[in-house]
Amino acid sequence: MQEGNKILSNKFGYRKMATPSTLCCAVLLFLFPLQFMATTTPSCPGDCEPTDADDNDRIHFAQNLEFLEAEFFLYGALGKGLDAFEPEFAKGGPPPIGGRRANLDYLTRRIVEEFGYQEIGHNREIVRRTGGIPRPLIDISSENFAKLFDKAAGYNLDPPFDPYEDPIKYMLAVYAIPYVGLNGYVGTNPCLKKFASKQLVAGLLGVESGQDAATREWLYEKGDAKVEPYDITVVEFTNMISGLRNKLGNCGIKDEGLIVPKELGAENRTTSNVLSADPNSLSYPRTPQEILRIVYSTGDEHRPGGFFPKGGNGRIAREYL
Repeated sequence: MQEGNKILSNKFGYRKMATPSTLCCAVLLFLFPLQFMATTTPSCPGDCEPTDADDNDRIHFAQNLEFLEAEFFLYGALGKGLDAFEPEFAKGGPPPIGGRRANLDYLTRRIVEEFGYQEIGHNREIVRRTGGIPRPLIDISSENFAKLFDKAAGYNLDPPFDPYEDPIKYMLAVYAIPYVGLNGYVGTNPCLKKFASKQLVAGLLGVESGQDAATREWLYEKGDAKVEPYDITVVEFTNMISGLRNKLGNCGIKDEGLIVPKELGAENRTTSNVLSADPNSLSYPRTPQEILRIVYSTGDEHRPGGFFPKGGNGRIAREYL
């Protein structure tokens, strides 16, 4: 070994023919990154694959959800929507259907009001950096939420679910929205190419995650409470909503309620589920197709309905129509 090292030292800096062993090492070093990429590239079923689109298209798609959140939070807390604050962000899009001030206690109203102002900021940054899209027609009426919660429960609730009636019902309705936007940002982030786009989406994702966490924690504290006048607890409603979104998304479990079996809990050690995450406690991703199936409430990205009666805007959403 010493003699071998001496020979190499004496010849350092001089050309010499590659031996079979050095050629082998070179080939392995070349193939290793390719093998690594092959093992880390996500493999998805056909209708769960990421959409082929540029950065602006992806961010414009996300703005549909930002519009929905802005209108629902602002109306719920203040009784007025985006047009009362930044009407130019709507770019001529129609006003939402059915929004109204919710019957909230002081603390809950402050939380939701903050969420609403945050969504104004989100839309501002999207418009400033990408030009934005026209606001689509958005249905945040109590009738639309009643249909959604009937579908989640599997039968018609009596009386119909009204999110504007009290704080618990309103926060359950909030539970149904920001998490889907969070999934979308997690899913689109690996597909972005420009640093500026990744920077924007990282900032948006951080706040969407915080909104979802605050909502889930608010509901978790009241988990065993019955949602009046139904014989259904808060936890049971969250499980129903998450189950419905998994069914509509049609790409496996990417949504979990506030209490889960241990095999779905963090490290398989807990049934509490204040944050929804995969087996390694990473946020679940969703593709635009999955999100459209959920927010349309039809299970079909080609058939609008639910929160977007005429479909979302932007190239990605419109192409599915």
